[in-house]
Amino acid sequence: PFSTGEVLKNLNKFYKRKEIQRLGTENGLDARLFHQAFISFRKYIMESSSVSADLHIILNDICCGAGKVCLLGHVDDLFPFFLRHAKQIFPMLDCMDDLRKISDLRLPPNWYPDARAIQRKIIFHAGPTNSGKTYHAIQRFLSAKSGIYCGPLKLLAHEIFQKSNDADVPCDLVTGEERVYASEDARQALHIACTIEMCSTNTPYEVAVIDEIQMIRDPARGWAWTRALLGLCAEEIHVCGEAAAIDLVTELMYTTGEEVEVRNYKRLTPLTVLDYALESLDNLRPGDCIVCFSKNDIYSLSRQIEARGLECAVIYGSLPPGTKLEQAKKFNDPNDPCKILVATDAIGMGLNLCIRRIIFNSIVKPTVNEKGEKEIDSITTSQALQIAGRAGRYGSSFKQGEVTTMHHDDLMQLKEILNEPVRPVKAAGLHPTPEQIEMFAYHLPDATLSNLIDIFVSLSQVDGLYFVCNIDDFKFLADMIQHIPLNLRSRYVFCTAPLNRKEPFVCTTLLKFARQFSRNEPLTFDWLCRHTKWPLAAPKNIKELVHLEAVHDVFDLYLWLSYRFMDMFPDAVLVRDIQKKLDHIIQVGVCNITKLIRASQSVAAPGTAEVVSEDFPLSRTKRDPRAVSDHRGAKSMEALSIAVDVPPERRAKNLKTYRSATRQEDLKSHGRGSLANRLLREGLLTQEMLRQLESEWQDQHRNGRYGLGSGRDDQNNSKETGRKKK
Repeated sequence: PFSTGEVLKNLNKFYKRKEIQRLGTENGLDARLFHQAFISFRKYIMESSSVSADLHIILNDICCGAGKVCLLGHVDDLFPFFLRHAKQIFPMLDCMDDLRKISDLRLPPNWYPDARAIQRKIIFHAGPTNSGKTYHAIQRFLSAKSGIYCGPLKLLAHEIFQKSNDADVPCDLVTGEERVYASEDARQALHIACTIEMCSTNTPYEVAVIDEIQMIRDPARGWAWTRALLGLCAEEIHVCGEAAAIDLVTELMYTTGEEVEVRNYKRLTPLTVLDYALESLDNLRPGDCIVCFSKNDIYSLSRQIEARGLECAVIYGSLPPGTKLEQAKKFNDPNDPCKILVATDAIGMGLNLCIRRIIFNSIVKPTVNEKGEKEIDSITTSQALQIAGRAGRYGSSFKQGEVTTMHHDDLMQLKEILNEPVRPVKAAGLHPTPEQIEMFAYHLPDATLSNLIDIFVSLSQVDGLYFVCNIDDFKFLADMIQHIPLNLRSRYVFCTAPLNRKEPFVCTTLLKFARQFSRNEPLTFDWLCRHTKWPLAAPKNIKELVHLEAVHDVFDLYLWLSYRFMDMFPDAVLVRDIQKKLDHIIQVGVCNITKLIRASQSVAAPGTAEVVSEDFPLSRTKRDPRAVSDHRGAKSMEALSIAVDVPPERRAKNLKTYRSATRQEDLKSHGRGSLANRLLREGLLTQEMLRQLESEWQDQHRNGRYGLGSGRDDQNNSKETGRKKK
């Protein structure tokens, strides 16, 4: 037997030797894999009841010879055993060269031989929102013998589909969930309007239009724009978007041997940044649009607006497309009493709105960075221009647009953001294809799909013009359905399904879809109705409205899968019919949204975190006549929010953030309000903890740590400006 202490000391010495690390790199073990392999190797030696005889002898020789002039053994002698163990836990080490070749993403243009076989003409229509750039590209699309329009949203694809057919140019609509033919006999038209993920790189066209090209940098969807730009087989490619993407598109086309013609456009109507903030909802005028970055803010503001006797329309991202269009129509109708719009940045694309003035309720927004981490950060110049540009749309009743903020504190920072140059787009997104993953699986038959993706990304090599898109959503779904027996191609398709993983009902439904699919049992209309409890009634509160939105997403998911597995999801027509009925039910709920909010607050049930009262922390306290959230309140609330998307383990940390972001009076007020009550009900706070919080706050106040003097306030305000906060 050998001394475990001596063995551990020598193993750690082995791990730290530069020669061993170099040998590991030569055998395919990068720093991360080397570390993981060593941890496993050390555990195997230290915890195994017995190790192989040859390894036991080597370890004894090393331990017995340590410190002597003539060594019996050296720690380097462990390397063959270490490498053998590493290959057992990382099978890809035996075929590393092949895997590196498969995951080599340095020449994406070569993936599209049909596009490389022709000389394409690239025309970049560059300009801000409301400059007519897309209009000119669409005119060329309509005049061509054949064409394809690729947009980021179903709403945009539907708009071009409608315009084209209205202009007597037969055009089909293709989205992830449906295909609508222009002709009654379902014969394919020569023109197609589609969402960008659905474009074909094999069909030849005379003209192709790629809209919103700056989204090529999107961490999740950028790969679709890269694929369209490099792979569309069209004589003319008309690219529309921000001028910030010109340099990248030019460089990408240089690698394909194609030149880029740039056509610059200026805004068609003037846009003015006002020198004053709104300050109070009493100052709202017809044609105003308040832009929020939180559904909570939308609920709160819509109720406060209607309490003033004004009607308002509501638009946010999770609403069905039909409901968004209906709300937009209501707001645009000059004969409708609804003259105010409360919306998220979902209005930035896809909706034609008659807006006189854009009012930013906040200039901070929750975002997801390249690593998939949530951050709260000031909106970018690109985002601010996209949203502000919706005011004063050309051809609307307002000949010029205005933009301001809800609060004076934010106005100066908004002006700075709008005056900054838009950051140039530096890289284009890529995503592993099903064929690449299948080749990986051939070499690594025992690896899970999630592991295959991890290995692919870790080994992938990309040119400086590209990056690998965030695959967290893909991996989440891969892990969720891993236990279900599916072939690799079907598993891959299920993992690319477009759903929000924060919606438990939708995720559960996908799991049930996959399980029944694996048993070769068709997902029928009756089964779906039982699962969703259809027919559904109009919502009575916000919680029920949110559930109806989730059911709409489930119907979308069914239709998306029916497009790929027609035999297993056979009732697409019936599902589309009830989805239209559900859309109408949701429209009724949104039209009565303030009633739903009041009903939700009267019930005050645990778990209805989306419901916001007027004294909710997102809003200013009753001492402030503005009674709406400022950007600091939004920051603290986003951090604190006891909402469905905040894991329980983060709530204690969030409470600390909230405590440091509010004043003593706020804490006392909230101690009597709904927040404290809900925390007490959910077991996240006790009466003793609440008393301790008040006591600590009073001590800090007495010590001057959070003094209320105007000098300290001014200093805090100046520090707050431009601050980035995760």
